[in-house]
Amino acid sequence: MCTRLLSSLSSVLSSPSLPFSLFSLFILLVFVLHLWRRGGGSSRPTLVRGPGVWRLQFGPWLWEEGHLTCFSVRCRLGPLFSMQLGPHFTLVVNSYDLAKEVLLTRGRDFAGRPKMLLTRGGKDIAFCDYSALWKSHRRLVHSALSLFGEGGRLQDIGKRPRETLIIHGCVDDLVAELGSVGSRAFDPSAAVTRAVTNVVCTLVFSATYRRDDAELKEVIDYNNGIVETIARGGLVDLFPWLQLEEQVGLERPVRLSDRTRLPYVEAVIQEGLRIRPRQPGPHSPHGHPVQPGTRVLVNMWALHHNPTDWPKPDLFNPRFLDGRGGRVSPSCFLPFGAGPRVCVGESLARLELFLFLSSLLQRISFSLPPAGPVPDLRGRLGVVLQPPPYLVVATPRHT
Repeated sequence: MCTRLLSSLSSVLSSPSLPFSLFSLFILLVFVLHLWRRGGGSSRPTLVRGPGVWRLQFGPWLWEEGHLTCFSVRCRLGPLFSMQLGPHFTLVVNSYDLAKEVLLTRGRDFAGRPKMLLTRGGKDIAFCDYSALWKSHRRLVHSALSLFGEGGRLQDIGKRPRETLIIHGCVDDLVAELGSVGSRAFDPSAAVTRAVTNVVCTLVFSATYRRDDAELKEVIDYNNGIVETIARGGLVDLFPWLQLEEQVGLERPVRLSDRTRLPYVEAVIQEGLRIRPRQPGPHSPHGHPVQPGTRVLVNMWALHHNPTDWPKPDLFNPRFLDGRGGRVSPSCFLPFGAGPRVCVGESLARLELFLFLSSLLQRISFSLPPAGPVPDLRGRLGVVLQPPPYLVVATPRHT
């Protein structure tokens, strides 16, 4: 390439029409400069000004712990910086104020999704671009989950006993399966996945999967393949059971109405979502120019580990309680996203988290196998953070 360029320059400079060639080159440069200014400074998205612009090429080392890498870079370059992920110019948001502008204030402006190979054209609700198709998908899902979906109220669950019975039925099946294993160590992920899946399947299709169901195994293997392709991650959970015994006891199942009496369980769930969080025309968040085609990533890890908002952010501490033991939820806590692309199943997910976790803690004691390794809590980055395989011993508490 350099040889060809030097050869071309040599031929121009040795040409008898050198003055004309230089004049033509001057006109060309003026024209390019005009286009450059007209396009906002560059044919590529404008780089964010700051202490520096971090550029790197995509590699496994970045993707495996990308949220941590971006968080460490934030300390040097500030809450908004740019990266070159392969051919894609990308802005990374690492603060609540900027995330609020991107997700809420200008939510529709940044609600688009890029075309990627793994999304197969973006035909589903998660990866579909912000369009009429996506809006119709969202309305359909919202209708199917009208009680739990966006705008649904958990306090109305008492008026819909069918949903309560469905969730309790899935919890009972899970507790029975975990309790039947005995004293040997096992990986509970398959049983937990099936129980959570059966809640949605029963609500939507009035059908459930049984243990060793071939179809469910195929679905799980397919999902794991997607996650492993992108990378997997983890969620930290703490099991506080004293408050459960005091407020609920062991004689009856945990009800949704118990949420107000179990603020510590709620705080543990919130802390788990925080410490291991589950991402148009030109725009300018906080005055920084963003050109069409720029990919904007909101690093939820950075939002939920900012020491200004979360003292000792790496310490698991059920901090979502006020001085009187009541529940609090800071505005900078966004475990399900925000704005137009907020998770449509947020209310259902919160309901399941409470009933599943509290019921398991009420009826089963979890421990590590003798001489077994401590589960890896760092997690691996993927579509969401998911725990890697681990072994536990489940002992029924009522025996």
